[in-house]
Amino acid sequence: MNSKPTNIAHYHLPGLFEFYEFYKVFLPLYREHREYFFDWCDISSIYGAPSDCLWGGGRAAFGNANVKDVTALLNEYEISGRLTFSNSLLQKEYLTDKKCNRLCEIFEKTVIKNGVIVHSDLLSDYLNQNFPNLYLVSSTTKVITDFDAFLTELNRPEFKYVVPDFRLNKEFEKLSAIPVSLKDKIEFLCNECCSFTCKERKACYENVSRKNLGLDVKDHICSAPGGKDGYRFSLAMKNPGFIGVSDIQNKYLPMGFSNFKLEGRGLGSAIVLEFLLYYMTKPEYQLQVREAIYLDSMLDLF
Repeated sequence: MNSKPTNIAHYHLPGLFEFYEFYKVFLPLYREHREYFFDWCDISSIYGAPSDCLWGGGRAAFGNANVKDVTALLNEYEISGRLTFSNSLLQKEYLTDKKCNRLCEIFEKTVIKNGVIVHSDLLSDYLNQNFPNLYLVSSTTKVITDFDAFLTELNRPEFKYVVPDFRLNKEFEKLSAIPVSLKDKIEFLCNECCSFTCKERKACYENVSRKNLGLDVKDHICSAPGGKDGYRFSLAMKNPGFIGVSDIQNKYLPMGFSNFKLEGRGLGSAIVLEFLLYYMTKPEYQLQVREAIYLDSMLDLF
């Protein structure tokens, strides 16, 4: 096996702007009561975007947190922030958007090194030229399901991380053959609920991209099995591509993989809490964490 075992799983969490108020409560708890949480994992980054960002993609963002408050929180807890700018339909004229450029300017000047999740090569080139201190993450919205195409993406030097399509998660024989030097670039999407046989994933993402560009389009209606039922963590756990806690500890870490992404920007912060309880919290302390969050009078989880 072409691997160098790693001991720490680095989580990349959803909702930087969308769930700012939640993280403002959760992160102090995480720091002050580290004994509540597994010692084999940490929080490496939190990703998201404010509402009304032309460059936005993946999900229609609804975050309205102040960018200075967000970056201050990231700096305080030494966590990288990532702007989710994975719109797949950008044209050259959109690159001058003042709001998105201003966000990049602010994120580039923080103490902690921040990044941008991208789909468009046009945007990747623009960011490299204009904001070279921001690292780039190749988005799973590219829906790269062919393993050779994924390897090509992984070898692109402009990306610090690449998030493969979740249907490649269990290609262990092929994954194990990846050079150790590239394994740190792979960031697995753990908790996808979308049908493993879905053929509309790219169309769904393009629909979101059109909405973020301000186009008047109807919602994408998914015809894949379970597509109309919405997200259910219990169903995600049954997905063939699901990566659970035991998988991370017993399979991925020994193989030399250390980066794991949790989706959830379009969900409520109560669901995100359930993700953090499952993936990060020791079972005997899950109630204490849940109580601390739910009993905070300033936090609306729904």
